[in-house]
Amino acid sequence: MLYLGIALGLFAALWAPHQISYRFMKARILKRQAWGLNICCGRTDGGGVNADIVRHAELPRFQIVEDIYRLPFADLEFDSVLCSHTLEHVEDPDRFFAELRRVGRQVVLVLPPLWDITAALNILEHRWIYLTLKKEHARPPRRLRLPLARTVQRIFGQRLHS
Repeated sequence: MLYLGIALGLFAALWAPHQISYRFMKARILKRQAWGLNICCGRTDGGGVNADIVRHAELPRFQIVEDIYRLPFADLEFDSVLCSHTLEHVEDPDRFFAELRRVGRQVVLVLPPLWDITAALNILEHRWIYLTLKKEHARPPRRLRLPLARTVQRIFGQRLHS
């Protein structure tokens, strides 16, 4: 019974910060304004163009992106760009961020903070761990390659939620 209590306590200690980070804090950022471009939108409507590499849901003004390093938009086409929970997935975050800066005047990055351990250490999906306690950023913070992620993703593939 003691082990069950410890296991449930550990689960709650990991689950609660992830829910706060991913569900509540991300939703608050998303709803703060209408975003000109909501890149890698998943199932969320940013109020402007919603774009992703896969259609996860029916969203207004949705556009498929074939290559994240060559977005199909004009230079500074958008006043605001929201890029939520994406930079940690890509192979070359600096190149992707440069492309976001090319198409948007203001770029907001939403990243898993270190205190959201279940997201920060997700080797099935993420390639990088960002060394930050903040959720929202104007430019990428320092990062480290996530140990074992490349090997795990080479064997199993990087999981995409469709």
